[in-house]
Amino acid sequence: MDPEVVLQEEDVGGSWMLLSWLAAFAMVFGGALPYVPQYQEIQKSSNSEGFSTRVCLVLLIANILRIFFWIGKQFEVTLLLQSVVMILTMFAMLHLCCTVQNTNRVSTKQHRLSDLNLDYFWKWSAFEDYLFFCFGFTVLCTIITLLLLDSTVFVEMLGSLAVMSEAMLGVPQLMQNLQTRSTKGMSVKMVLLWTAGDVFKTTYFIMNDSPAQFWVCGSVQILIDVAILLQVLFYSQDTWAKFG
Repeated sequence: MDPEVVLQEEDVGGSWMLLSWLAAFAMVFGGALPYVPQYQEIQKSSNSEGFSTRVCLVLLIANILRIFFWIGKQFEVTLLLQSVVMILTMFAMLHLCCTVQNTNRVSTKQHRLSDLNLDYFWKWSAFEDYLFFCFGFTVLCTIITLLLLDSTVFVEMLGSLAVMSEAMLGVPQLMQNLQTRSTKGMSVKMVLLWTAGDVFKTTYFIMNDSPAQFWVCGSVQILIDVAILLQVLFYSQDTWAKFG
């Protein structure tokens, strides 16, 4: 074979390898990127009311379930690492929200997980309660998974539940915007990054032959992202000011 052809093939192979590594890196850390502007906005305004913490609930549940899905059906390690990074990111968001809310709270009354009051579910005052809830959920998932791990139906159902939960990521924010008829306090940059990330990861899932649940989930997320962006256009008197 012509030495020049061999060198060209090696260069192409090296380029694809580099692109593959970059895509994997983007998949692992890209999901956390949209929360950076929202985190900064909450810090700057000392107000977390525009951000729905139920987004954190949805993502924590979805990514814990995805880790157990990986145990039953080992797909790309990239997606496993992405789940770990996302869980840590959501804890960081919850910690900030709890800190800001406790600083601004006028009443001395606190709502705790131990109160067992469904009216204040996921509206607890202490960050430790969110950690404890996730720990309990993880223990429950561990027990069920150990008992049913040999069942293909259970594993596939677990995967579907994980990605369906993740597909509902934007729904809490969408509903909160509908209830308040406002997007004030919500970072538009966060939603734009959601949209870009969802388009990227859906393409990644399709190109890497990931389980069908993943690209279906990504497609639903894109539709919800677009709906939230339409809310921004509908509710905002000065849309472009929100990009600042």
